[in-house]
Amino acid sequence: MFRYVHTNIIAKDPDKLIAFYKEVFHCKSIGEKRDLKGQWLDRLTGLNNAHITGEHLLLPGYGDDHPTLEIFSYDAVRENVRGEVNRPGIAHIAFEVDDVETTLGLMIHAGGSQVGELVTAEYPNDTEAVFVYARDPEGNIIELQSWRQKKN
Repeated sequence: MFRYVHTNIIAKDPDKLIAFYKEVFHCKSIGEKRDLKGQWLDRLTGLNNAHITGEHLLLPGYGDDHPTLEIFSYDAVRENVRGEVNRPGIAHIAFEVDDVETTLGLMIHAGGSQVGELVTAEYPNDTEAVFVYARDPEGNIIELQSWRQKKN
């Protein structure tokens, strides 16, 4: 069997980031909080005395068990260079929303920020999409998108 299970974000302040994703993107708690440590975790992570806490949040638009957004924190979180949209590796996560501008406003009000401009792009079959890149309160990049029939 193969199935997509979760995406993980390591947070400096997991409680704040969990609240952000619940408020803005309607992610839901499913009772999967974690407080992990032990030799098995040290071996898995390659870190000494690793300790992870956090929670799995059900992503909107899916069933009751997966996929989830896993927001965790380590006791010792390394500082790094802020991600950019053209950096190798996972660049962003995307949410389809009813109204990109409204959701962007909610993100900013909840501590996020805008990266680039809000744009509308034309696609085949008289379809257009509205896109914007933004950041959550810890700098992770999120793409907001909304699809609709082209306005004539």
